[in-house]
Amino acid sequence: MLERINQTLVTEFLLQGFSEHPEYQLSLFICFLSLYSVALVGNVLIILAITCNPGLYTPMYFFLLNLATMDIICTSSIMPKTLKGLVSDRSPISYGGCMAQLYFLTWAASSELLLLTVMAYDRYAAICHPLHYGNMMNKEFCSMLAAGVWALCACNTAIHTGLMTRLNFCGPNVITHFFCEVPPLLLLSCSSTYVNSVMIVLADAFYGILNFLMTIVSYGFIISSILKMRTSEGKKKAFSTCSSHLIVVCMYYTAVFYAYISPVSSYNPEKSKLAGVLYTMLSPTLNPLIYTLRNKEVKAALRKLFPFLKN
Repeated sequence: MLERINQTLVTEFLLQGFSEHPEYQLSLFICFLSLYSVALVGNVLIILAITCNPGLYTPMYFFLLNLATMDIICTSSIMPKTLKGLVSDRSPISYGGCMAQLYFLTWAASSELLLLTVMAYDRYAAICHPLHYGNMMNKEFCSMLAAGVWALCACNTAIHTGLMTRLNFCGPNVITHFFCEVPPLLLLSCSSTYVNSVMIVLADAFYGILNFLMTIVSYGFIISSILKMRTSEGKKKAFSTCSSHLIVVCMYYTAVFYAYISPVSSYNPEKSKLAGVLYTMLSPTLNPLIYTLRNKEVKAALRKLFPFLKN
């Protein structure tokens, strides 16, 4: 009984954050607050532009709306706590709060990976099968794909979070990250993490490798079709419809591979923090900018909502 009591002493964790670099705390706070503000405003504007403009009720913009929603959940699950930690001496987070943060962050991040694959398939259908695009990507099928992404990732995340709650944490309780993340949490556990590690490998194989390969295959067909087009105008128009998505895919997968395609035993705190900044803050900030700055239809929809943008 005493052993069991000793193994359940940890009721809260301390997020290390960037406390090892106190001289940068203020600069990081200003930088992160700016990124968070731009991410929130940018993604909310995309959601408003798409929902308020019937001309954007197409599969591509439907998936973009889902992507913007995922970005908001992803960055909002960690940024308030991170910003608070940058202006205080300690950054405690309760056990329950840590598990909740882990769940919502993992749910949004994994959903984004899967949705990027769905969006690649949408571009494949539009460019490689333009005459059958309406039938291939009808409203019911698109709704089913989006619901499937959210549900599958919610289920996967519930499994990982559930496995995490079964672990015992005896101390120390300092998480070497600025948010609750799976690898540093596993390193703090005083019970076996074998099952967790196996599930992480399976998730990495599916979300990281399989989805990446499916996206590459889709773009292989897309590029092949574009090269077969006879007019340069047709090639330019076809490429412009998928260039924004391709930029986002490259940016997001770079951060994910940098952070996760490595065993837990080789976890590097500094490397993981950098990758965390890339996919939880920089990516949600840049996504709306990439899609709006390179998309005339979205910019036109925003001008209708906010006439002062015309000036």
